[in-house]
Amino acid sequence: MATEMRRATVILVLASTLIQLQNTYATTTYTVGDSFGWQIPTANPNLYGDWANNKTFVVGDVLVFNFTTGQHDVWELTEPGYDACTTSDTILTVNKGPARITLPSTGEHYFICAYLGHCSAGQKLKVDVRDGGGDTPAGVLSPPGAASSLVATMSLVSVFIAFALLC
Repeated sequence: MATEMRRATVILVLASTLIQLQNTYATTTYTVGDSFGWQIPTANPNLYGDWANNKTFVVGDVLVFNFTTGQHDVWELTEPGYDACTTSDTILTVNKGPARITLPSTGEHYFICAYLGHCSAGQKLKVDVRDGGGDTPAGVLSPPGAASSLVATMSLVSVFIAFALLC
């Protein structure tokens, strides 16, 4: 009976460790503009800003820009290029739709459509990317990898506890 109880405890500890790891490294895929897609906003020039405002983006999340190749594109730029709707200081360019862009770092990321007149008509997006380590207040950055380091440490502790219970 004691051996069965030990095994059940070990399985429970290992299962909770796996769930912790999965939740730590989970990412979200966002379709930019939802069903509207990536095109010139007709009714609301701030469509993409409004769309991004109710979302929390973290490192590793994926933005999907749905557009027809040859009619739109996606350029990631620095803030001055975004503000001026110019392609100066380009970080990334994707000409084939749909475009999948992984958010690689914390901070603000700026995207526009570089087709003539599209950006100035509102086809632009700014997202604020957090590290995903929890509820860090705006303007305060957590140390890189702090949350994943804690989970990794806790996972090791859980494995050692499971091993001790098994022996």
